[in-house]
Amino acid sequence: MSLSGLTISNLRCIEHAELEVSPGLTLIWGDNGSGKTSVLEAMFLLGRGRSFRTRNNERLIQHGKDHLRVVGRVEAATGQIQTLGFEVTQSSTAARIAGRTAQSLAELSNAFPVQVIDPGVHRLVEEGGYRRRRWMDWAVFHVEPMFIDRWLRYTRALKQRNAALKIEGGQATAWDPELARLGELIAESRRDFMTRLQPYWLEAVAALSGLEVELHYLRGWGQDQTLLEALTASRGRDEARHLTHSGPHRADIAVRLHGQPARETLSRGQQKLVAVAMTVAQLRLLQNLTHTTPTLLLDDPAAELDGERLQRFIAQVASLRCQLVVTSLHSESRLFGTPERTFRVGQGRVQPV
Repeated sequence: MSLSGLTISNLRCIEHAELEVSPGLTLIWGDNGSGKTSVLEAMFLLGRGRSFRTRNNERLIQHGKDHLRVVGRVEAATGQIQTLGFEVTQSSTAARIAGRTAQSLAELSNAFPVQVIDPGVHRLVEEGGYRRRRWMDWAVFHVEPMFIDRWLRYTRALKQRNAALKIEGGQATAWDPELARLGELIAESRRDFMTRLQPYWLEAVAALSGLEVELHYLRGWGQDQTLLEALTASRGRDEARHLTHSGPHRADIAVRLHGQPARETLSRGQQKLVAVAMTVAQLRLLQNLTHTTPTLLLDDPAAELDGERLQRFIAQVASLRCQLVVTSLHSESRLFGTPERTFRVGQGRVQPV
């Protein structure tokens, strides 16, 4: 899959823009604050139904407008073209795939697989488990299509259990069997993915950082208990705090160097390289396991990297041989070779060069 065309309406500072995107390398350049990252956000919205910069899609709507809309053409290796559409208003979000309304935003991920590496990628290492779960689950969905259905059903059951905990704690146990059944299946899918990822991870992190950083999957409850046992054991705490404390919604990926949390021992630049290694390993696994080659968006890739670190980064990304869309402050940027398409962004306008 690759993105061949993009139309943007009312997204941040961009009132309207149309782009024909190269299946290889596309460069988007402009000054800071010009709107070039917003173009990447539009592409990301098409494949994820959300931004990589904020959890609140409504914040993306241009000031004074009542909606934003992104439409893209995605071309398969067979030459088949599919149109995707995504719209956000102050009260709703909707997606369309090949003319039909998507039942779930997760369908976008299947229609247009896309990943991003931006200047904040280090937060994958530095911050809490939410980002790492999201990183993991996007890939697990592509490896095991049933995963997203189980996750959605688990989330609904979890909301019901938490609601019961707030009203009458004793009623919450009615949800335990369903929560435990789905939670065990989710944890097993994640564990299998992390096991398959290990050889790709070891290769990528060694090439990028030269550090012996380890990834450890933490499923969200004790290793010596079933999830049903864990839910039973934590019932008192759950009732007291009106919250479910055990389950795959509490899972994490521990990133460690010599047994210590990587966020406590690595510099910002090292954290970035480790986070990039997580992304590169993920994409290589998907390429080899599912023959899926996601589009990769690179927002100011040289930020906080120079010299040897930057060269390692370039070599690893180039080896993916995927569709690349890169932003830069400079029109002459050639980090990943000569771009096939170039666009200049300024004052919210996107123009081909």
